[in-house]
Amino acid sequence: MVNFGIVCSRMSITVENIGCLRYFAGVENDRLAGLTPLFTQKSFIKGQTIVNEGDNQENLHFVGAGVVKIYKTSSEGKEQIIKIVRPGESFNDVTVFGGSFCPYSAQALGNTIIYWIHKNDLLSVMEKNWRIAHNALEVISEQARLLLTLVEDLSFKNVTGRVAKILLQNSEPGPDGFQRLTQYEMAAMAGTAREVVGRSLKNLEDSGAISLERHRIVIKDRGYLDRLAGLN
Repeated sequence: MVNFGIVCSRMSITVENIGCLRYFAGVENDRLAGLTPLFTQKSFIKGQTIVNEGDNQENLHFVGAGVVKIYKTSSEGKEQIIKIVRPGESFNDVTVFGGSFCPYSAQALGNTIIYWIHKNDLLSVMEKNWRIAHNALEVISEQARLLLTLVEDLSFKNVTGRVAKILLQNSEPGPDGFQRLTQYEMAAMAGTAREVVGRSLKNLEDSGAISLERHRIVIKDRGYLDRLAGLN
């Protein structure tokens, strides 16, 4: 059996791989070709921790394939999922640019490929290419808006509205197909208990908005979910 958690390569990332990362969108291939030696690639299996909260990390991480959950854990062990990171997206940005300890943990939700680049190499590249610096600012701004939206949702939306938003945000397939979320993970995203999420899903089914089938949830009335989630 192959242990995906210990496979690590310095040179296996390609120009095409780098071009799919949001930091490097719009950058010419000849420039990207010079960056491949700066990246490391590693594979992780489902449930494996990639970054621990409090780590002194100096690498910016990108999801090459698979899905990663970003989360914080309270002293009582309660988990709050901040974001689900998908291919092309980054994490650990705050640590790299802020020079602090990592404020959250990151865990693979399936077989996942991660690329990373050391912050010194990244900063040197950004100084020489305005497009990469511009992309980085856009990504960090989006992450800040995401956190503000999360605070707003937890403060002002009821649980059913939060669950509706989670369903909508995860209703489109990614490169590896649909992302499967457990009720526990949905509860960690919604800031509530698994039992409350279960009741919310049942209420949405009773309203005709969704259908609960074996191992999947089918959205039947997207407009209704949009209104509950405050997206319409």
